[in-house]
Amino acid sequence: MTSRDRLTTYRGKRHFDRTVEPQGGRAPSGDAPCFVVQIHDARTLHFDFRLEVDGVLKSWSVPKGPSADPQDKRLAMPTEDHPLEYRDFEGVIAEGEYGAGTVIVWDEGSYRPLPGRKDRSRTFGEALERGHASFWLDGSKLHGGYALTRFRGGGPGEREAWLLVKESDERAGHRGTPDAHRARSVRSGRTLKRVAQEEPGEQGSP
Repeated sequence: MTSRDRLTTYRGKRHFDRTVEPQGGRAPSGDAPCFVVQIHDARTLHFDFRLEVDGVLKSWSVPKGPSADPQDKRLAMPTEDHPLEYRDFEGVIAEGEYGAGTVIVWDEGSYRPLPGRKDRSRTFGEALERGHASFWLDGSKLHGGYALTRFRGGGPGEREAWLLVKESDERAGHRGTPDAHRARSVRSGRTLKRVAQEEPGEQGSP
């Protein structure tokens, strides 16, 4: 399946004459795969955790956000694959559009897969399909080993639910996730409120 085919659901939910979100089409850079964590103040405030896999951003909605504490088991609900360009997206999705609300890039960087007893797959994408993948994050805010594990669903028509958990390594700590309303973009230094104030023209109803 091509990355364009993987974006069918993403494109089907959006009107690109009304939203400033990217349509997709950029090929992978060839460097280490990227990750991005965005804060999205939509109908419910949440963090979006995204990993570059096979030419798209595999995505999960993490209500409480990633944590550096291995004791924190964060619920992660899969969402549709997003285009690689979405790693750069920061702004306001217009009212009336899918996911309407403000988005900031809270963290970004590269990652590398970690081998493990549960990851007996040839590729990282296969590990995710099997329901467990471990990886090392090199971001501005998130560092060290993490794991995504599916604990519910996976069959045809079943709603999946995953856990995002920090590994117990030298980069672990007791820091939880900061207050999303006060958190600042790693790209622009802006808060959600600041982005909403500076880009009001994108909020109008279509």
